[in-house]
Amino acid sequence: MASPDDTMILETSKGKVVIGMRPDLAPGHVARIKELVRAGFYDGIVFHRVIEGFMAQTGCPHGTGTGGSGQKLKAEFNKEPHVRGTVSMARAQDPNSGDSQFFICFGDATFLDHQYTAWGNVV
Repeated sequence: MASPDDTMILETSKGKVVIGMRPDLAPGHVARIKELVRAGFYDGIVFHRVIEGFMAQTGCPHGTGTGGSGQKLKAEFNKEPHVRGTVSMARAQDPNSGDSQFFICFGDATFLDHQYTAWGNVV
C-alpha cells in the first residue's frame, strides 16, 4: 500500500483499489492509518473476511481477524453513510476499540451508520 497525501492504494490479487481518505470525517483514524501504511504494517496482509454484497475486511496481521497494531482509537462516528465504496474502521463491542482493521462496503449498509467510523471512500 502507498499513501501519497490523502490517497491510499491497496494492491490486491484482483487489482488496485484506490481509497480517498477523509481527514475531515475522522482525522485521528486517517492519521493512524497513514502511520501504519508508512511503517509497512499492511504489506502482505490479506482480506480475512469477505461477505459478498456486504463488505471485505482487512488489517489483521494474523489474517484471522483477531489481531491489530496494538493501539486502540477513540471512535470518530460521523454522518457519512455506509454505502457502496465507504471505507470504515472495524471494531469490537467497545466503540473505542478500532485499531488497524477496516472494511470496504460492497453495497448499502446504512444500518452501520453512527456505529462505525467512516474514514474514506473508494475512488
